[in-house]
Amino acid sequence: MVNITEKIKEIETEMARTQKNKATEYHLGLLKGKLARLRAQLLEPAPGAGGGGGQGFDVSKSGDARIALVGFPSVGKSTFLSKITKTKSEIAAYSFTTLTAIPGVLEYGGAEIQILDLPGIIEGAAEGKGRGRQVISAAKTSDMILMVLDATKKAEQRRLLEAELEAVGIRLNREPPNIYLKPKKAGGMKITFQSPPKNIDEKMVFNILRDYKILNCDVLVRDENATVDDFIDTIMAPHRKYIKCLYAYNKVDAISLQHLRELAREPHTVVMSCELDLGIQDVVERCWQTLQLMRIYTKRQGVDPDFSEALIVRTGSTIEDVCDQIHRTLKETFKYAMVWGASAKHVPQRVGLGHVVADEDVVSIISSYRA
Repeated sequence: MVNITEKIKEIETEMARTQKNKATEYHLGLLKGKLARLRAQLLEPAPGAGGGGGQGFDVSKSGDARIALVGFPSVGKSTFLSKITKTKSEIAAYSFTTLTAIPGVLEYGGAEIQILDLPGIIEGAAEGKGRGRQVISAAKTSDMILMVLDATKKAEQRRLLEAELEAVGIRLNREPPNIYLKPKKAGGMKITFQSPPKNIDEKMVFNILRDYKILNCDVLVRDENATVDDFIDTIMAPHRKYIKCLYAYNKVDAISLQHLRELAREPHTVVMSCELDLGIQDVVERCWQTLQLMRIYTKRQGVDPDFSEALIVRTGSTIEDVCDQIHRTLKETFKYAMVWGASAKHVPQRVGLGHVVADEDVVSIISSYRA
């Protein structure tokens, strides 16, 4: 582990010293590829290496979604958890109060959302400092990250946290690169660009693939703005996680009104004061929107729908997904569904498995099953 960390430092030093120009682009690309491999090894050590999650980090995923609270020590994560759930995470006016992953359950919009209060991340977490690897591994299992920041501190705080998450393969508020890569058993490399690329070329792609010992494959780069980092992310896809992130600035009661307005205007950002109970409900509502969850109500033939209990599905879900939520065998006897709500062209509308539902739709599944 120490050797890997030393190698990472050596490569980072070499990259910092190398001036970027056309002559060094290929060398920098190879260094980035090596760096990505070493960081993946550091985060996910080989079986038997004793690099597991650690005591308190193996929290079973439950509910309709999981949100990980990430932030530096003493920014208010534990206080926020205690405000929105019945969980009482230990709170004190000193750093590193929370030493394990503390789970809580937020009930909102008919959904049960698991909130995971992770120990404070410090700079260097990606290299294993302060149980950082375990914290980040737990964050990777979440559907969304709520990055809790101290509004009284410098903007550097957010940049450092983003850099730590980026270093271990967590990509915030981004989509996977529009690059197709399929390894083959033989036939060499076939590299195709859908449009003339602006940041990489065939030689760069070839060198990186060869460095990863991928000698037979098909590559199709669909995005003309794709970078070396995007291509490395495509190769390292099993070690990458693309997660929605909401930035929550706490302690806004201690900053000027002008600074508050500036923070509130930033993308993917909310502001709050846990101490004064300000904006906490706004944060919860933004979490719901970011998770893109929907409520679907079911209805039996001849019976009014039950609005006291909802099925929770993701935005973009279809009738087939609704069937899976009810019972995985329901599709086998499915005939059609009747839908009332925003997704229906007329009310009710008879639809098939591919129909995309909308929030608060009422759905009645008609089955060929006979008891």
